[in-house]
Amino acid sequence: MGLLLLSALWTAASLRTERFPAFGTDGLPPALRQAVLFFVFAAVAGSISLARCIEFPRGRYAWACAGIGFGLFVVPAALVAFAQGWLPTLDRVALFSLTPVFAVVLEPYLQGSEPRHGRAALAGALAAVAGILLLLPFDLPGSFRAVAALCGLLAAALGIAATNCLAVRLAHDLSVRSTLPMAAQASTAAGACFAAAAALAPHSAWRWSALPFQFFWLFVIDVPALFLLFWLMRRMAASRMTAPFLLAPLFAILAGLALEPSLPPLRGWLGMALLAGGAGWLVFAPAETPEAQDLEPLNSITMDSPRRPPPC
Repeated sequence: MGLLLLSALWTAASLRTERFPAFGTDGLPPALRQAVLFFVFAAVAGSISLARCIEFPRGRYAWACAGIGFGLFVVPAALVAFAQGWLPTLDRVALFSLTPVFAVVLEPYLQGSEPRHGRAALAGALAAVAGILLLLPFDLPGSFRAVAALCGLLAAALGIAATNCLAVRLAHDLSVRSTLPMAAQASTAAGACFAAAAALAPHSAWRWSALPFQFFWLFVIDVPALFLLFWLMRRMAASRMTAPFLLAPLFAILAGLALEPSLPPLRGWLGMALLAGGAGWLVFAPAETPEAQDLEPLNSITMDSPRRPPPC
């Protein structure tokens, strides 16, 4: 349910400009808005951690948390900004739908345990990508800059998948049973990078009238989505964590059909069936959930962390 809710929040964020025009106009520049989001989330997560007396990661763990924020948020945002204007939005959605495929392939190598039914999960992810391509026709790039943008987005999808696998592994390696300190440190690192980008970018006039809507959206949609993202890292395999890249487009298509009733062609029905089936397999199939006993040897391989006590 948490994963479905996260996908619904991502869907609302993707439909913000089209379906919620009052929230579509940014009162802040994009980089500054991201910096505010991550700093607010880091402050909330850090305050809760301090109130609950949860120890923050130190040493190599702290650097690893910062790397998670950099790999999950900063690098993909930079590559998407680079591709802006050279690839259509639907092409970007199609390329990011490859993230679950990369995650299924990389998970055994980066997470340290062989997932059960890995081939079936890969088949489901590929079926969902085929459904995306049937629903969102992909145009081949016609210029060198478009090819470079396509390669950049492929690198972003691969980086998100790899970082997600490492984040799930790190969440299980930590001796504490909460990901809030990890979330606070990762968000602080991401917020600092976005703040530096905002300082170096050309300044634009703020739309003060749009700020209340932006902060309302931030606290109702963006911050809860980040909480869900880090909360799920201890409860799901890395391949399942990438399912929102398939579920969010599916929810957006269903929302569009509900708001503007129309009869899709046969190709559209086939695409939705493949997308729903592949994404549903990743979410609901009884496999690929990392268990503590599967990840236990990682502590002795990488970082000399204390073993977690067995659950009561």
